[in-house]
This record gives sequence, structure tokens and C-alpha cells, in this order.
Amino acid sequence: MVLLDTDVMIDILRGYPPALAWLRSLNDDVIALPGFVLMELIQGCKTKKEQQSLSTELYSYKILWPSHSDYNDAVKLFTRYRLSHHIGIIDVLIGQLALSFDLPLHTFNKKHYEPIPRLTTVQPYTKE
Repeated sequence: MVLLDTDVMIDILRGYPPALAWLRSLNDDVIALPGFVLMELIQGCKTKKEQQSLSTELYSYKILWPSHSDYNDAVKLFTRYRLSHHIGIIDVLIGQLALSFDLPLHTFNKKHYEPIPRLTTVQPYTKE
């Protein structure tokens, strides 16, 4: 399973050639999105038509949600790193979800996730 962050998904939705080439290279891998990424993408829609188009586009993606214990662990991370590293709520929730599923997070926002111990981030393709 390949877990994508919002920035990578935006590149895919915008048809960015390196992102699309990378996505095609995954073959039969299951592509997963944290539910929070889905919500961020919906938040970026300006019209009902954009929301419907997004829903159609994301139909084939697996959506992952945290468990109760994931939320508890995310609160601990947020409490520990909020003041020292200015980590955001959504970033902690996405990072904790990746840890819970034991998946690397494919993102270009490496700095957002640096404070989270044991989280692996991967830049999936080269940006021009």
C-alpha cells in the first residue's frame, strides 16, 4: 500500500507529468489517502461541480482513518512537539496514521513531519 499526502495528490489531480508517470509506475499497488487528505482536497474545491469531479477521481483510492488509540497517540505527539516544532494538527494526525499502518508517507512536505519519531517520508518523484 502506498500512502499519499495532500501535496502529491494535488500534483496527480492537476495532471503534473512526473506525478502521473510515478503513479503509473506503481502498477497494482493499492493507493491510500488519509481521510484528512481527502478532507483537505474537498476544502480546496470551489464549486459543487469540482467536488463531484473530485469524488469521481478519488473513487478508486483507499481512504484510511485513525483508530481511537491513533487519536490518543496523536495528542501525545501534538503535546510534545507543538511548541518546540510548531507542528500542525492535521500533520500530526496524518503522520500518526502512517505510523499506525506502518507505511512511509509520500510527501514533499518533509519538514512538516520531521518531529514525528519513526515516521518515514518519501519524495516520490523529482519536481522540476
